[in-house]
Amino acid sequence: MSVALAAQIREGTKKSHTMAENTGFVSCFLKGVVDKASYRKLVADLYFVYTAMEEEIGKLGDHPVVGPIGMEELNRRETLEQDLTYYYGANWRDQIEPSPSAVEYVERIHAIAKESPELLVGHHYTRYMGDLSGGQILKNIAQKAMNMDGDDGLRFYVFDEIDDEKAFKTNYRSAMDALPIDQATADRIVEEANHAFHLNMNMFKELEGNLVAAIGKVLFGFLTRRQRAGSTEAATA
Repeated sequence: MSVALAAQIREGTKKSHTMAENTGFVSCFLKGVVDKASYRKLVADLYFVYTAMEEEIGKLGDHPVVGPIGMEELNRRETLEQDLTYYYGANWRDQIEPSPSAVEYVERIHAIAKESPELLVGHHYTRYMGDLSGGQILKNIAQKAMNMDGDDGLRFYVFDEIDDEKAFKTNYRSAMDALPIDQATADRIVEEANHAFHLNMNMFKELEGNLVAAIGKVLFGFLTRRQRAGSTEAATA
């Protein structure tokens, strides 16, 4: 028995999706307020998350539910490694570690891979379809905000192996809808997809502190320059 899983996840996670977009970090990002130090920390956290997900899904190629959606064209680990090299240098592995929220996310992925691997579908859809759908928009925002040219440092958003994103997403959703699951399993996958959103939100909330500090530093510098300018004008008056 198959169910319309793609539509169920999309409808069943609308509230979580909105909540994620309204976190301080994502809200600032969408408005073009992007701090390079915070962004590279996000890239590091995503590296640990995608490494865990792609390792587990790679082991489940013959699984009747997980196998059909494990499309290698979507894999992000290599692009994240390229971005980490850009931000941290060749020895980036020695400089990064997962945040507590990323550790929690990674542990969840490994746990369900052992206990209920079909639930990985909820994580897969949440991350990869989001990346593919909004990737170019986020890439353009980050480019302008951080004064970057080209794809270097933003490879995470580039899907070189996917020529037609619209057609690919259609095929992906068709593959999801053809998965051999019943409604009870579909409900559990939707629930796990919502949990995936909350795990992502926890990572964003940890990054908010770094972003607020960066914005405060910029504002402090701006106000200091204004004060100095005012003192100079008063002295020459």
